[in-house]
This record gives sequence, structure tokens and C-alpha cells, in this order.
Amino acid sequence: MGLLTSPSSSTSPSTEPFPVSSPILVPLSSSENPDPRYGIYLVFSYKQHADDLTMSCVMGCYDPLINAWTHESSIPGTSVNHIFKGFAMVSVKTSIYIVGGSEYRKEKIEINGTSRLKDVGVGVRSTVSRYDVITKEWFTCAPLITPRYDFACSVCDDKIYVAGGQSTLDGAKGISSAEVYDVVNNEWRSLPCMSTVRYKCVGVTWRNKFHVIGGFTYSGNKMQFTDRCSAEVYDVEKGKWDHLTGMWQLDVPPNQIVVVDEKLISSGDCLNVWKGDIETYDGNLNLWYPLDGSRKENLLSLSCSSSGNEGGSSEPLQRICLTMAPIGGYLYFIAGYRVAGDQSSCCTMSMVHRFDTSATDNQWETFELMQVEGERELCSHCCVVQLS
Repeated sequence: MGLLTSPSSSTSPSTEPFPVSSPILVPLSSSENPDPRYGIYLVFSYKQHADDLTMSCVMGCYDPLINAWTHESSIPGTSVNHIFKGFAMVSVKTSIYIVGGSEYRKEKIEINGTSRLKDVGVGVRSTVSRYDVITKEWFTCAPLITPRYDFACSVCDDKIYVAGGQSTLDGAKGISSAEVYDVVNNEWRSLPCMSTVRYKCVGVTWRNKFHVIGGFTYSGNKMQFTDRCSAEVYDVEKGKWDHLTGMWQLDVPPNQIVVVDEKLISSGDCLNVWKGDIETYDGNLNLWYPLDGSRKENLLSLSCSSSGNEGGSSEPLQRICLTMAPIGGYLYFIAGYRVAGDQSSCCTMSMVHRFDTSATDNQWETFELMQVEGERELCSHCCVVQLS
């Protein structure tokens, strides 16, 4: 793997509106720090002002222990005004892998005399990059065999599995191919294809099997609703796929599925990212049901005082991201909001909620609202890294 230098951007350390992360000092003895420390890493498209026509891709880290953000790095391989979408972001030990995705160029257009940025497709990526959270260095990895975006991805036994997705920007057409990455040998190997073409599917490792759940599908089946509600399950020991009918139960692709205490957890779909409660999957009954105490109607509702004091008027906030991170028995929901108002300036409000899956009452906790200069819009779901 080759060492990369992260390119300069509008979010260089001298202008970064939130603190810059430094290389992590790993403790010599774990007994001195009995409680594990985690970081939740996210990739954003970033611009400093609402009317700014220059954007970049950056990685930030949220520290749940102190409820604070730090800037990690610009994303290598991105030019100014180019952003990535539909990639996978997973962690193996203390490394983060950014896999595949689609690339877009932000092009200036005029609408009613006002300049705006429009996404223009550049292509589908096979690139894989590795970020070491300890040394803060980037490395180039072996590329995907098949370029893809909006695909399923998960880690099983320290290997990265991918399946499905789309390989072209032209039209809604998916693929069924799958492959696995060996992080030690830095090589990809083809796997048997799934029985169904899928894209915008979700990948998760459960019971030591790679699950590809839901998504938009095509298999020649006239009842495509049945396919969209199904899952493909890859047995890593037997090297074969099984088709599980009705595992998702909706014809709308899931938004995100994670594992907590050996249970599958979901909170919404790609059209409605928060449905009001958290659901868990019962494998014996093949159905999803709400977790007790998880109902929270106002998870995404937020407004703030425009004058900075209690007597000021309240401004509406537009939600621009929501992602879910499992740490131990906790689920962290990280929401970002764009403050409506003056186009010459903007900020992103960050609100984090935590749900305790092991508690019997008062499971929800909401942390202090944070404000970050500029606009940060989520490019992919987050990943969690244990730092100590």
C-alpha cells in the first residue's frame, strides 16, 4: 500500500472552524485506562458559507466521551469542488477504509440571477483508501475488482465484504457481483454472485455471516416487491449465498442496520430515516419489532434562538444528516442541521442523542447542542473505531 498525502483544501488547519486532531498517544498499559475510548468518524462535504461556490470533502471525528468534534483530514483524491457519494466507510482495528463510491463535480449554474452549485456526474470509483487513526496517515489500497457505489459492505473476521450496488451513473441499473478484501495481503477476491441484482442495499455482519438486506432489485421476478423485501446471506465458511425471503418487509430500502449485543437494529428507511422508534429483528419469527422505551417523536425536531439568548426569535433548522453508531450497549444518533437565514453566512448545528439498550427506563439522553462554522453535509454513514 502506498502512502498518500491528504490534499490541501478550504478546511486546512489554519482555517478549520473546529479543532484539528493530533496523532494519538497509545497508552503503554491498558490497566491505566480500563474504559475503552471510541471515536465516531464521518465524511462530510464542506463549504464555509451558504453562498460559497467552493466545496471539499473532509473527515471529522466525534468524541462521545466529551461531546466534541475534531477535524481529522481532507479526503485524498478529491479535487476542489469534487465530492464523493455512495461509498462505504468501515473500520478494521485502528484503520478506516473508504471503498468505492461515485464522484461528482460541483458546477456553477445561474437560477433566477442567483449562482448555485449543481452535481455533475464524473464517474464510478474503484478506489480504496485506508486512514490510520493513530498516525493520521492515508494509504492507497488495491482497487475494487468492479467499480461500484450504493452497495452493501461489512467487515467479517477482519475482511471487508462488498456486494451489489451500481457500476455506472447511467440509469437505475444494479449489479449482483460480490468480492472480499484481505487487509493483510492487500488484495480483492471475487465471490459468487448473488441471485438478485441489488443496489441501495445495506450490508451487516450478523452471526458471522454477511447479510445484504433490501435494496432496489431485479431478478426477472415479476413480483419485485418480494425481492426488495428479501436479503442475501453469505456464509463465509461455506462460501455460498442463501436467499432469505421477507427479512426486511418493506419495498423501500433500509437506511442503516447495525448490530448491538448480537441483535440487528434499524431506525428507518432511505425515505424516512427516523420512524419514531428503534426496531430490532427477531430471526426466529422473521420480523422487526420496536424496542421498549425507544419511542421518541422529537428526535429530529430542532430550532434555535437567532439572537443567542432566550428572548430571541426562534429560527427553523433544516436537517441535513442523521447517522447511527453502536458503541457497546449504546446507540448514538448524530444529527446535523443547517440554520436557515442569511445566505452570506451559515453554520451547522450538531445534536447527539444516545439510547441505552440495556436500561429499563430513561433510556434516552440528549447531549448539549453544538454549533460549527460552515455547512457540513454527510456523504456516507459513520464508522466507529476503538482508540484505546
